[in-house]
Parts: sequence; C-alpha cells; structure tokens
Amino acid sequence: MAVRHHLIRVGPGAVWDVLADGHRYAEWVVGTSESHPVRGQWPRTGAAIGYEVRLGPVRLDNETVVRHCEEGRLLELEAHAGALGSARIAIELRPWGEHCLVIVDEHPLRGAGGRLHNVGFEALIQLRHRAMLARLCEAEARVPGGTRRGLGQVTARSDAGGPGHA
Repeated sequence: MAVRHHLIRVGPGAVWDVLADGHRYAEWVVGTSESHPVRGQWPRTGAAIGYEVRLGPVRLDNETVVRHCEEGRLLELEAHAGALGSARIAIELRPWGEHCLVIVDEHPLRGAGGRLHNVGFEALIQLRHRAMLARLCEAEARVPGGTRRGLGQVTARSDAGGPGHA
C-alpha cells in the first residue's frame, strides 16, 4: 500500500479548497488533463469527474468517483483507468500546528493494476505521489487571476521506505 505524507505551510482549509474544486483536478493529479464534472456536486459522495490521460498521441478518457467525503478532512476516491482497473485513493488533511499534514493512501482495487501490484509498482506510485503532492502545493499557491503567493513544502516522507527515506 502506497502511503505518503507531506507537510504544507498553510492550514487544511486552503488545501481543501483545491481538493473541493473539481475543475482544478487536472492541476494536481499527475497524468491527467482537462478535468470536467460528469455527475453530482464535487466532492460530495457519488459525484464524478471525467478527465483525459494523454500518452503521446493516445488519449484515454477516465473517471474518478467520490466514495467518501468528510468536508475539510477526508476525501476517498475511486479512480477508474479503463483496462488497468481502478484504485482507491484516500487524501486526509490534518492540522499540524499552523500547517496541513496531507496523507495520501493509494492501492489498486480491481483489474490489471491489482494483479500487477508488486514492490516495483509500489515504487512508481510513490514517485507519482511525490509529484502529485508537489502539484497540490503549486495549485494551492495559485490565487484567482493566475497570480501566485509564497508557499513552501516543509517536508515529505514516505512510510514505504521507513524513517529517513523520502
């Protein structure tokens, strides 16, 4: 199971604002582009976002569904990836002093992703999470109108490699 922690120098509310805006999904989820609402009101349980994954000239349409939401604290998603199957992705926000500790927990549920899941696959998920959390920081730093404000990550740590591994 791929679990990654990341401390962001803003409160959980600011990070939640990014997660709760379905139009911004493609800004922080690695590999996606052009996200759009499919059904429901994001991020309420049952709501879905469609998005495109581009692999060179190939474009794949996929969907992510909210399976559980505790506003401002927890968002559990099921990401469907066609023939690769689906994965559960839980994003938890914890107050950490004045900052926000973001915990991402992902594992395959169905399809080829579940059958192919191994240590190597786990390492790829960790790299994806590292990039995704960096993008989440960048997305949070953007304010309406395209301007940016100062924001920095404090630390990133993976539980997969034990203490001291990033």
